[in-house]
Amino acid sequence: MHKKHNQRQRLQVESQLVWQVVAGGDELVPYRLVALLTAVQAEGSLLTAAKVCGTSYRHAWGLVQAAQQRLGLPLLLMKRGRGAGLTPLGEKLVWANLRIQARIGPMLETLSSEIEAELRLVLQAAGAQLRLHASHGFAVERLVRELADEGLEIELKYRSSQDAVAALQAGECELAGFHVPLGEFQSAIAASYAEHFDPALHRVIHVVNRRQGLMLARGNPRRIYGVEDLARQEVRFVNRQPGSGTRLLLDKLLDKAGVAPQQVHGYEQAELTHAAVAAFIASGMADVGLGIETAARRFKLDFLPLQNERYFFLLHRDTLAHPVMQRMLPILQSQQFRDAIGELPGYDAAQSGTVQTIAEAFAGVLPGM
Repeated sequence: MHKKHNQRQRLQVESQLVWQVVAGGDELVPYRLVALLTAVQAEGSLLTAAKVCGTSYRHAWGLVQAAQQRLGLPLLLMKRGRGAGLTPLGEKLVWANLRIQARIGPMLETLSSEIEAELRLVLQAAGAQLRLHASHGFAVERLVRELADEGLEIELKYRSSQDAVAALQAGECELAGFHVPLGEFQSAIAASYAEHFDPALHRVIHVVNRRQGLMLARGNPRRIYGVEDLARQEVRFVNRQPGSGTRLLLDKLLDKAGVAPQQVHGYEQAELTHAAVAAFIASGMADVGLGIETAARRFKLDFLPLQNERYFFLLHRDTLAHPVMQRMLPILQSQQFRDAIGELPGYDAAQSGTVQTIAEAFAGVLPGM
């Protein structure tokens, strides 16, 4: 999308998540088989899945047969002339993989970024680095990739919105990503961040607008049509972690619906990202969770929109002169970036890159700001 700058090679730490199923020290399901089954689910063909995984059909089929013999149950349903499908056991392994990747992936990304920063310091190659602590989101992921393509050094740490803005106030980062709903809950949730705002010194950069709602098991078998349905005993919910903007929003929605948290089966079951919540539901372990539309669509879930929100970066006004910021803002403001984000379901990047004071961003929302 943007021309890569090659003034110097960018130091990168790449981490990969690999897991397997073992019993008594014996490998029952190697990760390469899990990856193969994941490709079969996506492609509907063992032959195509083998090509995607960079192996031969013969080797792939041998891998499946060996595992089936060890497990005593089939993993694939071979359909003559119609490709291949997964058995319930095969599907369970694939969903386990998706859940693990969704839950652990952002943690690995954060850890890799921290190690990169430590190595650069040792190698005296830190340069003009910028630290970003942010609530996890698909627009942030895309922006970080764009910065890497431009050869820009940034240390990324995913954490809750409240933790991120507190970290900026404490001097632990230069950018803090947080989100605030529009409408009736805007004042209350913005106020929960306000203790960390300095209206005279802080600025906000508008990143995106996005849509939050109920992510529902495909086909909505529990017939969930609103937040009040979360109080039904048979409905299983999966939450976000305390301090996250999504959990703050949930608590406001529950209060409005007259539902106490203790009435929600699964309120204390928390995941760290929207994708992890979606994967939890898609794997059949819950019926519903609150999250953004992109995550729901990627995991083929139903989605009931409830709330639009704004996602911001909070920063000190002096940080606008930071060399990385001088390159980041044009990316955020570019039509290519806005178009790419606009392809994400529920996202709108029309105002991306707009810089405002606290008073401008929250006019009429935060009294005294």
